[in-house]
Amino acid sequence: MRDLTTLPKAHLHLHFTGSLRHESLRNIADEIGVRLPDSLTDTDALHFPADQRGWFRFQRHYDAARAVVRSERTMRRIVRQAAEDDAAEGSRRLEIQVDPTSYAPFVGGITPALEIILDEAREASEATGVEVGVIVAASRIRHPLDARTLARLAAQYASDAPGGVVAFGLSNDERAGDTSEFASAFRLARHAGLPGVPHGGELLGPDHIRQVIAHLKPRRLGHGVRAGEDPELLDRLVADGIALEVCPASNVSLGVYNGPSQVPLRQLMAAGADIALGADDPLLFRSRLVDQYEIARRDHKLSDAELADLARSSIRASLASDAAKKTWLAEVDDWISLDP
Repeated sequence: MRDLTTLPKAHLHLHFTGSLRHESLRNIADEIGVRLPDSLTDTDALHFPADQRGWFRFQRHYDAARAVVRSERTMRRIVRQAAEDDAAEGSRRLEIQVDPTSYAPFVGGITPALEIILDEAREASEATGVEVGVIVAASRIRHPLDARTLARLAAQYASDAPGGVVAFGLSNDERAGDTSEFASAFRLARHAGLPGVPHGGELLGPDHIRQVIAHLKPRRLGHGVRAGEDPELLDRLVADGIALEVCPASNVSLGVYNGPSQVPLRQLMAAGADIALGADDPLLFRSRLVDQYEIARRDHKLSDAELADLARSSIRASLASDAAKKTWLAEVDDWISLDP
């Protein structure tokens, strides 16, 4: 079997704080004197039931990790290490998702917070060779007017170049809020040339995916795996070219599926869906990008040729330039052409 760390790929579903290295979290917490929950300091993946209480526990852990991010230095460290980790796993393109609101109080506001992240994304791109784009994401648990504010901010920094804002997202518990109320924020982003990449179709099923499509008009869906429950909807996603950011380890840790073999990866592939495997929150789930490809190989029995197809799909679904995609797709061809 070929080495999956050398398979060229794109990483399109990674959250800013959730990308923190485990040892970095502990080091930063020690430096600033913050005591972390014991469950965040061990090496076991966290698991939560797929209900409101489970999400509350997940959010509490994420918030505990986010509480250590209190300086420009730490924010830059997160971006740089995320790019370094992706480079070590064969990623050519990283699109990292962030809500700058959470870090604004420590650096003078949401604009400086975003500028710090963008500046480090540019420097990390040059240093690691991984193109880093930034997705500004609003939160479903905040007022929709906050999403409009973030959409306007994202529009000011929209750029196809590494270190630019490349898309607009919507994250957090998809059972919260009214999806239609975020439509105006996504419209603002689209007018600035930023495609929508909202979460949908993980904690809720096909009916909510239809709402996301109708109101937010996404280019990609964060997760989207529950589309497998409705073949007609899945066919529509394929026909409309809406890619799915599938995060198998996350699906299991959040209780959506009992085990990785239950994630409908083969079903989605057979339908012709564009799929980009992602790690989501490796800090909590202890599973990075290559681990998702290992799951595809081990639990779904994908051949190297099929894994190469997944990598190609992730590259095509990225928001990189056509020229960059052409280069990376040729590198995937080289990977599969070599003897293992």
